[in-house]
Amino acid sequence: MTRIRNPQRFSARISRERLAVSTFFLINGFVVGSWAPKIPGLAARLSISEGVLGLMILAFGIGSLTMMPVMGPLIARFGSARPAKFAALALSPTLLWLTLAPDIPLAAAALFLLGGFVGAMDIAMNANAVAAEQHLRRAIMSSCHGFWSLGGFIGATGGGLMIEAAGPLWHAMAVTMIAGALTLAVWPLVFEDKPLENSARHPVRLPQSLLPYLVGLMALFSMVPEGAVLDWGALYLKQAFGADIATSALAFGAFAAAMATTRFAGDTLRNRFGAVSTLRISALIAFAGLLSAALAPHPALAIAGFALSGIGIANMAPILFSAAGNLPGLAPGIGLSLVTSMGYSGLLAAPPAVGFVAESTGFKVVFAALAFLLLAIFARAEVARHADMR
Repeated sequence: MTRIRNPQRFSARISRERLAVSTFFLINGFVVGSWAPKIPGLAARLSISEGVLGLMILAFGIGSLTMMPVMGPLIARFGSARPAKFAALALSPTLLWLTLAPDIPLAAAALFLLGGFVGAMDIAMNANAVAAEQHLRRAIMSSCHGFWSLGGFIGATGGGLMIEAAGPLWHAMAVTMIAGALTLAVWPLVFEDKPLENSARHPVRLPQSLLPYLVGLMALFSMVPEGAVLDWGALYLKQAFGADIATSALAFGAFAAAMATTRFAGDTLRNRFGAVSTLRISALIAFAGLLSAALAPHPALAIAGFALSGIGIANMAPILFSAAGNLPGLAPGIGLSLVTSMGYSGLLAAPPAVGFVAESTGFKVVFAALAFLLLAIFARAEVARHADMR
């Protein structure tokens, strides 16, 4: 057994590595959250209709899904540290570019780059979190995603206040400086994982086995309900119960708050009970919450149901991403790139599909149907065993 000559130095180094990857998640969530309050001002400045704005927002998603698969081979070749660092640095000024765009085509291009660098950094920082988990031999992924939620909250709430007080340009400059400064601050602390020396053992190509696609499908099933609550929860409360704007906003507000809080406890739960048990319990809680929201006779009960579903959904993606980063026979980053791309495609593509179906069936039926996707995760939760640190 290898002895650690200086336990205090070893512990400090591990703490710095965990701090670095958590900060990357915070930066990514902060930039994404800061984009949300800019939407109304961007639409007004460029006289963008709702239809055109929808297409521009789609450019964000296309950018993410374009860059995510590219990162897998880069991580396999160079490790996750360098791609994560440079993606974070490239992401920092994207909101400034968007704010300075003088017309719709350049604004759409800026949104494509914003989404692209968000997606690229997402893959790289998740891969670095997996590498840090392997090094620590304990789960840290859920708390990392908790920092992403915290960053999103800070970016959205603080951004709205700053835009109102100082204007969109000063806000964009502040976001650029904060994200850039945080990136440079943790630059030397990032865990430097290394690619495998024998690349022939883990060739850089699409997986041949069905296992990574199964994990990706489960990630998809866990993120489709999240996207549905984000985009349609408020409208559901308004249409089904006649709720006012403030009450309707609590649909996603309660969901997001419950999710963020639970993520900070998720690593403790996974270290204590194991990834498979944690995923199964999470799936059952999420199923009960989403079905309760769909069948609720009162808006308060629907909001409580959304909050309960947030508790269950919170740790699903982190567990599945950890499993993806540890799948046997795959180059580092390849499994994670595939699973993350499949998962986020559900987050991006589900809301339009949900809206289309809800026109015919109503939101109660849609949310009840989405609840049963979570039972599929419960049924195949054994694939999460690859997330356990041994």
